[in-house]
Amino acid sequence: MIGIVTVGTEDQTPKVNPTTDSPRVAVDVGGTFTDVVLLTADDLLTTKVPSTTPQHEGVLSGIIAACEQAAIPPDSIDLFVHATTVSVNALLEGTGAKTALLTTEGFRDILEIGRQNRPSLYDFSAEKTPPLVPRKARYELSERATPSGIVKSISDDDVESLISTLSDFDSVAVSFLHSYAQPENEQRAAEILRERLSIPVSVSHEVLPEFREYERTSTTVVDATLRPVIESYLDKLVAGAKQLGLPEPVVMQSNGGVAGPERIRNRPVTTVLSGPAAGVVGARATATAADNDVPDVVTFDMGGTSSDVGLVREGTISRRSDATIAGYPVGVPMVDIETVGSGGGSIGWVDDGGALRVGPQSAGSDPGPACYGNGSSHPTVTDASVVLGYIGKNTAFGGELSLDIEAARDTMAQLAGDAGLDSPLAAAAGVYRVANATMMRAIRSVTVERGHDPRSFGLIAFGGAGPLHALALADSLEMDRVLLPLAGGVLSAYGLLAANEKHDATRTHRVRLSNAERDQLESRYTELTREVTAAASKAASEVNIDRTASLRYVGQSFELAVSVDEPVDVDRITSRFSEAHQQAYGYTMDGEVELVTIGVSGTVPNDPPSMSYSPDTTVKRGKRTIYYDGEEHKTPVYERTAVKPETTIQGPAILEGTESTTLLPPNWYGTVRSNGTICCLRGEN
Repeated sequence: MIGIVTVGTEDQTPKVNPTTDSPRVAVDVGGTFTDVVLLTADDLLTTKVPSTTPQHEGVLSGIIAACEQAAIPPDSIDLFVHATTVSVNALLEGTGAKTALLTTEGFRDILEIGRQNRPSLYDFSAEKTPPLVPRKARYELSERATPSGIVKSISDDDVESLISTLSDFDSVAVSFLHSYAQPENEQRAAEILRERLSIPVSVSHEVLPEFREYERTSTTVVDATLRPVIESYLDKLVAGAKQLGLPEPVVMQSNGGVAGPERIRNRPVTTVLSGPAAGVVGARATATAADNDVPDVVTFDMGGTSSDVGLVREGTISRRSDATIAGYPVGVPMVDIETVGSGGGSIGWVDDGGALRVGPQSAGSDPGPACYGNGSSHPTVTDASVVLGYIGKNTAFGGELSLDIEAARDTMAQLAGDAGLDSPLAAAAGVYRVANATMMRAIRSVTVERGHDPRSFGLIAFGGAGPLHALALADSLEMDRVLLPLAGGVLSAYGLLAANEKHDATRTHRVRLSNAERDQLESRYTELTREVTAAASKAASEVNIDRTASLRYVGQSFELAVSVDEPVDVDRITSRFSEAHQQAYGYTMDGEVELVTIGVSGTVPNDPPSMSYSPDTTVKRGKRTIYYDGEEHKTPVYERTAVKPETTIQGPAILEGTESTTLLPPNWYGTVRSNGTICCLRGEN
């Protein structure tokens, strides 16, 4: 067990002398702050520094700050784990590489045709996200394959004729018709391009060997667009780490597992949800720890610019492979996360109809909310919490940033005038409620819309702003249990230390289960198993293998994934599919079941660090007035890291820390566990 020390505060746990016993550091980059967790033999230290552009500078400065606090040199660190937003930011901001697309003759416009679903069903003026590759940068080649074979081989001369044109681009994507089944033409084109060009080439049968041409092409284009961006970022980060004596970083992938920098360079599309995935991993480790033991939880990560919601069922993180990121389909396996533009820095505003809105615009870290004192005039969710009394004038974010209470009130007064409200307090209460309504919809999206009753789950809240909103959300959704981790403000970074190394491989294999040949399926699974074990950093004997099959009733458009035992048992697969279909849709059918895609995940297990928590006394900082649900309450304020284990606190109460502030509403009480997690239950103690 290890103690926990928070950078910039006087913690009740004595800080022990550092040792050289394999210290580990984890860094998660958010829109406002970069979070750092430094694990030594005896301490778990945390700190926050402002996020920077370029991103790697904040990452390295955060590590330096943590090492100075721990009094250890950076070159003593044995493991450096990192979650980045470089990929998703490039997609959101349109700053990816200049990319060309090579495709089959007659299929140049697949990115624009896409699917027929509209972005907004009832908005006739809604427009789809523009393709990452404009039409003039898409080139057709005369080749053709069917699922059963090559009809027309590609001409080397046709590929050679494009070399001079393609040299003006930063990367190339190649996606030919039916290459998931017959990759020979893509392989030959890629061979020529990689030999003749000095730019990265992403090929669809390597990136996503699955059917559905639009999604496969889109995923390959995303990979190509991100590759130069990720390569440049990792080059700078690795060089900076080397200067400090740090090891090369391993990076969180969207699937909830980490991989080395070379693997990330070759598959950058796997990092589009790097940061949010780390949060879900940390939440799972906390929820399933012995002291908490809540295997079914909704994970709620509220940061500075957005909120991310995920699901853990029976201790297993829910994943998917049909996500849309920044308007672009991405088909690689990833943690099932719903993201909404509602964070602590989200800006309150009034629309043309006079309604109060919050986000998705954010004040970011610079200038940030008005209460940061950086001259911002934006009324944000954090400013609303200040005006409502949830965040006090002596609260110090990150141990350093003091608050400008009057600036927060001024912005809320301006918003009240715009919205026709009678006071800054009314505007603040409105911003708080609207932000909560947005986040509640996200929770319903991963529960009700997936066939789950949120009332049967606990809620685990983290991120800098999560504990301020979690219990109000639980009230609205009739959820009876909320977990608030001790290191909740940096739980995504903590999740990096808890993450396993993980590699995925998938392949389309369409066959009706009644006609499936077990030996052929076993052969395909063996191929994919070799692929993931080859990517792992450990010997194949140390890699845990999980096999899946994505299935549907014949005639359906989309699949459900179920686990597959070894050896393959078709009857058991069918039974599991029926159970999954009943859970997701509320019914089953008598029709035949079709296997569409097989998958293998290889995991190198990692034991997450556990925390001890043993302050000698409970520290109360006094009282202050808060406003909750239209009523005024005189509320005790506690120091978050100085509440003795097994202490029960009845709401209303405030618990202040440097990473985050916790609001315990009047109708809730919380008991502190031995690992520092507060387990909150509805009602009177």
